[in-house]
Amino acid sequence: MIQVNNKTIETDEEGYLLNPEDWDEDVAEAIAEKEGIELTDTHWGMIYYFREYYEDHMRHPSMHIFLKTLGRRHGKRYRDTKAYRDFLYKLFPKGPVQMVCKLAGLPKPVDEVEE
Repeated sequence: MIQVNNKTIETDEEGYLLNPEDWDEDVAEAIAEKEGIELTDTHWGMIYYFREYYEDHMRHPSMHIFLKTLGRRHGKRYRDTKAYRDFLYKLFPKGPVQMVCKLAGLPKPVDEVEE
Protein backbone atom coordinates (compact mmCIF):
# COMPACT_ATOMS: atom_id res chain seq x y z
CA MET A 1 0.00 0.00 0.00
CA ILE A 2 1.03 3.61 -0.49
CA GLN A 3 0.02 6.86 1.19
CA VAL A 4 -1.09 9.68 -1.13
CA ASN A 5 -2.71 12.92 0.02
CA ASN A 6 -3.66 11.44 3.40
CA LYS A 7 -5.31 8.45 1.71
CA THR A 8 -4.18 4.84 1.86
CA ILE A 9 -4.06 3.31 -1.61
CA GLU A 10 -4.12 -0.49 -1.67
CA THR A 11 -1.58 -2.25 -3.90
CA ASP A 12 -0.52 -5.83 -4.42
CA GLU A 13 2.90 -7.04 -3.26
CA GLU A 14 4.49 -5.73 -6.48
CA GLY A 15 2.96 -2.26 -6.22
CA TYR A 16 0.12 -2.54 -8.77
CA LEU A 17 -3.12 -0.83 -7.72
CA LEU A 18 -5.81 -3.18 -6.46
CA ASN A 19 -8.50 -0.63 -7.37
CA PRO A 20 -7.79 1.18 -10.67
CA GLU A 21 -10.27 3.92 -9.68
CA ASP A 22 -7.75 5.01 -7.02
CA TRP A 23 -5.42 6.27 -9.76
CA ASP A 24 -4.61 9.92 -10.30
CA GLU A 25 -1.43 11.82 -11.14
CA ASP A 26 -0.44 12.05 -7.46
CA VAL A 27 -0.70 8.27 -7.18
CA ALA A 28 1.48 7.89 -10.31
CA GLU A 29 4.04 10.26 -8.74
CA ALA A 30 4.07 8.21 -5.52
CA ILE A 31 4.55 4.95 -7.44
CA ALA A 32 7.32 6.53 -9.53
CA GLU A 33 9.10 7.76 -6.41
CA LYS A 34 8.90 4.29 -4.88
CA GLU A 35 10.35 2.84 -8.12
CA GLY A 36 13.11 5.47 -8.32
CA ILE A 37 11.75 7.09 -11.49
CA GLU A 38 11.50 10.84 -12.03
CA LEU A 39 8.52 11.39 -14.33
CA THR A 40 9.13 13.60 -17.37
CA ASP A 41 6.73 14.74 -20.09
CA THR A 42 7.80 11.65 -22.07
CA HIS A 43 6.83 9.35 -19.18
CA TRP A 44 3.47 11.13 -18.79
CA GLY A 45 2.78 10.79 -22.51
CA MET A 46 3.31 7.03 -22.25
CA ILE A 47 1.22 6.75 -19.09
CA TYR A 48 -1.72 8.52 -20.72
CA TYR A 49 -1.26 6.52 -23.94
CA PHE A 50 -1.53 3.27 -21.91
CA ARG A 51 -4.59 4.51 -20.01
CA GLU A 52 -6.31 5.51 -23.26
CA TYR A 53 -5.36 2.26 -24.99
CA TYR A 54 -6.62 0.22 -22.04
CA GLU A 55 -9.90 2.12 -21.97
CA ASP A 56 -10.40 1.53 -25.72
CA HIS A 57 -9.27 -2.12 -25.86
CA MET A 58 -9.70 -3.40 -22.26
CA ARG A 59 -6.10 -4.61 -22.29
CA HIS A 60 -2.69 -2.98 -22.23
CA PRO A 61 -0.68 -2.66 -25.44
CA SER A 62 1.91 -5.37 -26.03
CA MET A 63 5.54 -4.39 -26.48
CA HIS A 64 5.05 -4.87 -30.24
CA ILE A 65 2.17 -2.38 -30.33
CA PHE A 66 4.03 -0.03 -27.99
CA LEU A 67 7.03 0.01 -30.34
CA LYS A 68 4.90 0.29 -33.47
CA THR A 69 2.62 3.13 -32.34
CA LEU A 70 4.59 5.31 -29.95
CA GLY A 71 7.77 5.17 -31.97
CA ARG A 72 6.00 7.22 -34.60
CA ARG A 73 5.14 9.92 -32.08
CA HIS A 74 8.72 10.37 -30.93
CA GLY A 75 10.15 11.29 -34.30
CA LYS A 76 12.05 9.85 -37.19
CA ARG A 77 15.05 8.69 -35.14
CA TYR A 78 12.83 6.01 -33.59
CA ARG A 79 11.58 4.46 -36.80
CA ASP A 80 14.20 1.79 -36.02
CA THR A 81 12.50 -0.60 -33.57
CA LYS A 82 15.74 -1.53 -31.79
CA ALA A 83 16.64 2.12 -31.13
CA TYR A 84 13.18 2.79 -29.74
CA ARG A 85 13.26 -0.36 -27.59
CA ASP A 86 16.63 0.78 -26.17
CA PHE A 87 15.11 4.23 -25.46
CA LEU A 88 12.17 2.63 -23.61
CA TYR A 89 14.47 0.47 -21.48
CA LYS A 90 16.51 3.56 -20.54
CA LEU A 91 13.28 5.18 -19.30
CA PHE A 92 11.97 1.99 -17.65
CA PRO A 93 14.88 -0.38 -16.88
CA LYS A 94 12.61 -2.88 -15.07
CA GLY A 95 10.50 -3.39 -18.21
CA PRO A 96 8.59 -0.72 -20.14
CA VAL A 97 5.20 -2.44 -20.37
CA GLN A 98 5.13 -3.55 -16.73
CA MET A 99 6.31 -0.20 -15.39
CA VAL A 100 3.97 1.91 -17.50
CA CYS A 101 1.04 -0.32 -16.50
CA LYS A 102 1.99 0.14 -12.84
CA LEU A 103 2.41 3.91 -13.18
CA ALA A 104 -0.86 4.18 -15.13
CA GLY A 105 -2.80 2.29 -12.45
CA LEU A 106 -3.58 -0.59 -14.79
CA PRO A 107 -3.66 -4.28 -13.87
CA LYS A 108 -0.41 -6.21 -13.95
CA PRO A 109 0.23 -7.55 -17.45
CA VAL A 110 0.31 -11.33 -17.48
CA ASP A 111 0.89 -12.41 -21.05
CA GLU A 112 3.06 -11.35 -24.00
CA VAL A 113 4.64 -8.44 -22.28
CA GLU A 114 8.16 -7.90 -23.54
CA GLU A 115 9.75 -9.18 -26.71
